[in-house]
Amino acid sequence: MDRYPPIAEHGLVGDLQTAALVSSEGVVDWFAAPRFDSPSIFAALLDHDRGGYFQLAPEHPDVTCKQLYYPDTAVLMTRFMSPDGVGEVIDFMPPDRTGIATDTHTLIRVVRVVRGTVDLRLDCRPRFDYGRAEHALEVDDRKAVFRAPGIDAHLQTTFPLERNGRDVRGRVTLRAGEFGGAVFTVCAPGKTPEPLTVEGVTKQFWDVVDYWHAWLRKSRYRGRWPELVHRSVITIKLLTYAPTGALVAAATMGLPEQVGGERNWDYRFTWVRDGALSVRALLDLGFAEEATAFVHWLVQRLREREGKEGEPLQTMYRIDGNPDLPEEILDHFEGYRGSSPVRIGNGAADQLQLDIYGEALYAISQGRELAHQASYEGWRTLARTLDWYADAWDRPDEGIWETRGGRKDFTYSRLMSWVAFDQGLQLAERFRRPADLEKWRTARDAVFDQVMRRGWSERERAFVQHYDGDVLDASLLIMPRVRFLAPQDPAWLSTLDAMERRLVSDSLVYRYDPSASPDGLRGSEGTFSLCTFLYVDALARAGRLPLARYTFEKMQTYANHVGLFAEEVGPKGEQLGNFPQAFTHLSLIMAAVTLDEALDREGK
Repeated sequence: MDRYPPIAEHGLVGDLQTAALVSSEGVVDWFAAPRFDSPSIFAALLDHDRGGYFQLAPEHPDVTCKQLYYPDTAVLMTRFMSPDGVGEVIDFMPPDRTGIATDTHTLIRVVRVVRGTVDLRLDCRPRFDYGRAEHALEVDDRKAVFRAPGIDAHLQTTFPLERNGRDVRGRVTLRAGEFGGAVFTVCAPGKTPEPLTVEGVTKQFWDVVDYWHAWLRKSRYRGRWPELVHRSVITIKLLTYAPTGALVAAATMGLPEQVGGERNWDYRFTWVRDGALSVRALLDLGFAEEATAFVHWLVQRLREREGKEGEPLQTMYRIDGNPDLPEEILDHFEGYRGSSPVRIGNGAADQLQLDIYGEALYAISQGRELAHQASYEGWRTLARTLDWYADAWDRPDEGIWETRGGRKDFTYSRLMSWVAFDQGLQLAERFRRPADLEKWRTARDAVFDQVMRRGWSERERAFVQHYDGDVLDASLLIMPRVRFLAPQDPAWLSTLDAMERRLVSDSLVYRYDPSASPDGLRGSEGTFSLCTFLYVDALARAGRLPLARYTFEKMQTYANHVGLFAEEVGPKGEQLGNFPQAFTHLSLIMAAVTLDEALDREGK
């Protein structure tokens, strides 16, 4: 067992309220319950010795491992090939179909042998509350119960278990055609899960397969990359908390943007920015129900702040809308391959990031299927927010990348402020809603003039990161998508050329250059996968189709073995950052749809 397997060597399973990572060695080394943002139960990815894990794998030392998803589902299959035989572990979680938050979550692990004979071992070592809470253990042949403060974890198997200190282990030998299983259920103290039966597990497997097949049939994507796009939308679905419709940025926390560095953040929360852009990606594929759920969640955040002092929105929230995300360091965790500190919570929630108002309006305005559902009170909330923002947009902020080097006049924040007023005006006029159109129009035009005057660098012949320098920023690749400038406007094409010179490395795109624009943190980072897909989108809109398609196809080689992406690509082509990253997958969908449409127009 690799103490710290590569970040990319994992698949994701989940039940739409929480999720688990399973390594290609058959190890569950990340799982938090009962929600995405709950304390971890298995966190060996952040500390192999203290974090806890759940291994189910062959005992033979000479094993080749392969992973794949059962087609068009979130059922993960890990195959083991050894000199003695071939076996596989099938991992899945029955998805939430109710939309009601529950404290009971089940990870099912089915093991079967297809050739020869395979000796398998089970090693279950939960560590509750990020490894900080002690637990009691009860073992009875094929059952074990781990009892920690406020939570129980039940393990049921088809083979005998034995105590191993405060953990359990088991061994089983299976021949071709035989199978066994292990079911790990987290629940409130005193609850008892359904007994493990072969018939029950078999039924649950096919129910889960049928669920994902039925859900994916709603996709209207008919483009050139169906497997890639559908894996991305399944991943977005897995990262969405069904009871509220809120999308977490990633399933994990603490995975580094630079191995050994300090850029290790908790991403199990809902960023307004990520969720807002997911609306467009979901609508492009026909998933209006999921897009609508997030918009309702977003409008509710605005309504909660009405009549209160301060910002109407904050950068991120917990998945239930709670705005409190205090940042804390887990000193007892060594971090992934020594990447520390390991943080829970996220202090960036308290930052001022003005672009979120543009992204919120962008989400709400996407498509008649969303906008016409807004109630009159919802519209009034939106209108009052824009009335306030018309007097509040012209301020320095921390910007989209959540830098900790002080506030600046970030061009991207101003760009999205323009989007807020532009989309608000379009909504008011399209649906004949009451609004102070003159005030909004005046603000929109003032933002536009300011960006054109102060966000432009004559030295670089490009729009730049902030008004006080010449640093380029890949977030501005979104300019043509939001129609701030036409995709073939000379100023935009010049900016695109400058980004190619400064930020693009063998088709991969950096966010910005931290050495040229200090962000208050030590170390460096890899190329940002979101930005690479935004680059594809911008190239396609600019008519540079051969380069756009080449970049998109080349980026696929950086996906992991089951089609998942983290946040960044490192200098050796390795995936870095929290995993899998929703922002990357939603931008992949957006780029694929844009590129498909451009290629179709050209008959290519």
